[in-house]
Amino acid sequence: MQLKESYDVLVVGGGPVGLFLAAELRRGGVDVAVAERAPAPVPQIKAGSVGPSSAELFDQRGLAGLFPQPDLSAFGGAGGPRPVGHFAGLWMLRGAPGIRTSPIFAAQYDVERALVEYATGLGVPILWEHEVTALEDDGGRVRVGSGPAEIAAGYVVGCDGGRSTVRRLAGFGFDGTPATITGRQALVDIADPNPLPRGWNRTDHGMLVYGPDPRRVLTVEFDGPPADRVSPLAREEIEGSLRRVSGADVTVTRLHRGTRWTDNTRQADTYRRGRVLLAGDAAHVHPPFGGQGLDLGFSDAANLGWKLAATVRGRARADLLDTYDAERRPVAAAVLANTRAQVALMRPDPQTSALRELFVELMGLDDTNAHVSAMMAGIARYPVESGHPEAGRIAADRPVGQRRLYEVLRTPGGVLLDATPDGAAGQIAAGRVPVVTGPENLLIRPDGVVAWGGTDRGDLDGLDGALARWFGDGTSR
Repeated sequence: MQLKESYDVLVVGGGPVGLFLAAELRRGGVDVAVAERAPAPVPQIKAGSVGPSSAELFDQRGLAGLFPQPDLSAFGGAGGPRPVGHFAGLWMLRGAPGIRTSPIFAAQYDVERALVEYATGLGVPILWEHEVTALEDDGGRVRVGSGPAEIAAGYVVGCDGGRSTVRRLAGFGFDGTPATITGRQALVDIADPNPLPRGWNRTDHGMLVYGPDPRRVLTVEFDGPPADRVSPLAREEIEGSLRRVSGADVTVTRLHRGTRWTDNTRQADTYRRGRVLLAGDAAHVHPPFGGQGLDLGFSDAANLGWKLAATVRGRARADLLDTYDAERRPVAAAVLANTRAQVALMRPDPQTSALRELFVELMGLDDTNAHVSAMMAGIARYPVESGHPEAGRIAADRPVGQRRLYEVLRTPGGVLLDATPDGAAGQIAAGRVPVVTGPENLLIRPDGVVAWGGTDRGDLDGLDGALARWFGDGTSR
């Protein structure tokens, strides 16, 4: 891939969030490139699922059918329904009325490879082996030092992980709570007989997870952060941790790959400084419990992508880009809080055991279970000026003529569903967003979020203001 000297947007970090953001920007008509220091996707063992909100986004982009789903019966109890998730290793979440889509259970590496193909298929260049070493925002452009080369961009977005170079060079604050645990996750071969129980198991010495991949093991020990975060995880180390946590004489015959992690929990003080923005782990880090990390990052990318594209193309109000921080930072703060709570509920001491037993009782209550299920599913409702019940969150899929709504949304840009008999809603939206005859009046942003809805077919109050708020005097197609 030939390196250009300038782009509209440079995304730093070629992980799943950076790739999805770059694809969103390209769909919005932006000249965008991804700078990634690695030579190719790294086969790390990290997240094992993509949450319901991201599953809806993937369906809107035609990506949802790429991942076959594993057998999770051991995680939900024999004969029980397929689980929708867990809280602190308690696979009790039954779902909630607002949860319309199941998670996508797929390894992060598989998701990343699919997104490499998706982004490059849209024409996004990935600049492999380009490590950012310098950054200067002069107010008009951002100059990025990348190895021996310098790249100029109208905007730079750091998607370069929890130790983000972009975040450090641009001077973002990153406060939070320090690490208290050592987690290890690996793909291993175990000698027969294998004494490990399937699923999530809390023991007197920590947490043990085995499966759903028959090679996957995970341990959590509450003895402080890892002494070594740099050297590769060794077979002897993961075997020793498995023995300590499980209390069983388990023998690891081969380590395929593995990693250490902890519960360091922090959030950037803002997601935007001038022409530099953050998304994904560069903006927030937290322990991986509940599989919320990718979901959070993909929603960051969907929220930011269309707003930055509209800004670059001169089709946005001056304050549109500021709504990225306003909408997304509170969502991440809530995730950071619930992951801290999960760590507290996993500790192997008598006081935590009593608290955990009480929490199990509470989770048996329908209202409590629905509340926690919705929280873990990442159902975010942004503050928008509309009384429609779906306003501020991703629109539910529904028939629109001979197609599904999510199929309509595969065409880049927002859309207005017009249910008025005389086409009055479409006349108001003319020249701003595409109009499709639909079952009800809904204005849907390019990230799939309902910006406005009429409470009946003839109710158009607030539509003109919502169009101006989110689409200015043009269209973000």
